[in-house]
Amino acid sequence: MSDFDLVIKGTLVTEDGVAEGGYVAVRDGRIAGLGSGAAPAAATVHDFGKALVLPGSIDAQVHSRSQKDQEDFIWSTRSAAAGGVTTIVDMPYDAGGKLICTPEMVVEKATSAAEQARVDFALYGTIRPSDGTKHIAGMAEAGVAGFKFSTFETDPDRFPRISTPLLREAFAEVAKTGLIAGVHNENDEYVKAGMAAIKASGRTDYAAHGASRPPVAEMLAIAEVYELAADTGCSAHIVHCSLGRGYQMAHDYRANGVNATIEACIHYLVLSEEEDVSRLLGRAKCNPPIRPLAEREAIWKQLAAGNVTVVSTDHVAWSLSAKSSSNMMENSSGMPGLEVLPNLLLDGLTARGLPLELAPRLLASNPAKLFRISGQKGGLKLGLDADIAVYSDSPSIYDPSASGHNVVSWSPYEGRVIRHKTEASFLRGNMIFDGTNVLAEPGNGKWVKPVRAAFGAAHD
Repeated sequence: MSDFDLVIKGTLVTEDGVAEGGYVAVRDGRIAGLGSGAAPAAATVHDFGKALVLPGSIDAQVHSRSQKDQEDFIWSTRSAAAGGVTTIVDMPYDAGGKLICTPEMVVEKATSAAEQARVDFALYGTIRPSDGTKHIAGMAEAGVAGFKFSTFETDPDRFPRISTPLLREAFAEVAKTGLIAGVHNENDEYVKAGMAAIKASGRTDYAAHGASRPPVAEMLAIAEVYELAADTGCSAHIVHCSLGRGYQMAHDYRANGVNATIEACIHYLVLSEEEDVSRLLGRAKCNPPIRPLAEREAIWKQLAAGNVTVVSTDHVAWSLSAKSSSNMMENSSGMPGLEVLPNLLLDGLTARGLPLELAPRLLASNPAKLFRISGQKGGLKLGLDADIAVYSDSPSIYDPSASGHNVVSWSPYEGRVIRHKTEASFLRGNMIFDGTNVLAEPGNGKWVKPVRAAFGAAHD
């Protein structure tokens, strides 16, 4: 009789380094053995040769329900499985004015998501300004992995601005739960003035969106968030930053004792305004905007310096009709990326000669710490869920319509040569992607809740 249910062999990539000829042994859905050299016997053995074996990624920012009757968890988690993303953290701003802002709504969303999800998922909660902070404790008890707020009002019902005084109250309440307060970081007054100025000028070109949301609007919001964190003791997280200075600011606040974390979306590491927004137009519109090439490189320097906490997608698969206006300002904001998140980060690390072990830190262990699920997820470590992804060095031109795993046929990364190919992904020891087909059916994914007694620091 074999000691293990599954053994996966290949080049192990962990936070501690890269080990060729390694193996991961799995029993009852959890990692039960790690090593190099001769692997133990198992009921099933997958030998991936020299391919990279990483922990499954945790995408810290996904919008599965931003467009009604479009993607939902059926498709977002299918794309995730095909990319080696084994857990997604879904945002609380769902289409149809469904703000996930009460304990009952959290449970309702989790129940419906569990019927659809192919990979595991965690949920953010938020607040409705008119309710104040009264539901924060209840949502924490219900099982949210964090709270999301915005300093900019995208929509008064679905995506409201939380005023500075109310944000301070919310931070104080979130601090009591031990969870994070994640914040969309754009100064409302400054952006609205910028948008009005662009509209008055008649500009509709590709750079109009970036000009309407200048860097100072982002930096003002980041400073506000971290000052409120310093005042309340709350763990404050910037959910996306397009500017190198923002990551330096997070580092500086941490140096002064503030639990300040910060997230780099993969598009800020891959795209630039001059090279990509200029040709993709609305398909590359997001908030905060894609910045010039110099900012992209500045973020990579901050990543190399250890000042980026996690890398995510901010995934939303808008229908192409929402992204194709010739007037840049009229397009919806956001883009898909779940199918290629780890691949693109591995490509970037390789191209810049940076250690591959940054990938498991930025995509697995740090997100697990951030959302207080590190006792369950986040690494190739004994006792954790056997969430594993395998990548080979097999360059190909990315075609988002070719795999059949995306609800939309477009991507800002279409036509790009992606070096690292997803060969397989495993969720709790079960293969959910075989390199071609997503094997996991809807309902395979589980709701992942924080372990309240194990809360700890979010940044490594």
